[in-house]
Amino acid sequence: MANEQKLTPEEEPGSSDEAQPGAQQTATETAEAPAGESAELQALLTDARTKADEHWEQCLRLQAELENLRKRSARDLAQAHKFALEKFAAELLPVRDSLEMGVAAAAEESASVEHLREGSELTLKMLTAALEKFNIAEINPLNEKFNPEYHEAMSMQERADVAPNTVVTVVQKGYLLNDRLIRPAMVIVSRAAAQPAGGQLNEQA
Repeated sequence: MANEQKLTPEEEPGSSDEAQPGAQQTATETAEAPAGESAELQALLTDARTKADEHWEQCLRLQAELENLRKRSARDLAQAHKFALEKFAAELLPVRDSLEMGVAAAAEESASVEHLREGSELTLKMLTAALEKFNIAEINPLNEKFNPEYHEAMSMQERADVAPNTVVTVVQKGYLLNDRLIRPAMVIVSRAAAQPAGGQLNEQA
């Protein structure tokens, strides 16, 4: 008993050889786990960067398209404002031609009042047709009730033959553009005639 010596863990048979493989396996698994996770995170990061680059390129293309659309709309609007009266002007050119022909005809010695009147009537018809084509309608309220929305009274006239506030004279016609007033008609409006003083006394009597 006294001669027996205690063996240290290193000296115990089989203890070192059996523990070493297990420790090596654990260390290997511990080293492989972070390496696998790092590769997966790197792949996710690469994919996210690729998608972000694609979205950025799409955003830049969309921004460029919107800018081109804005410039094109501004250009079209400027052209529309610049040439808005092109068709209307084209309709008025024949009227001017007719007026010039009438002036030239009036300067001739053989010109007659009848021919000049016929030429003026033709020119007026051409002008009226051009105005109607662009929805410009005249306001001629003769013998109509006075309407302050479309008429402008220049004076009032005592009239016993018509009802008060009736248009008895149209000094200047008015015009509408697509039912919107662009010039009121200048008119003279009737008012009730004053009764004679004698008539009032007879009625009171």
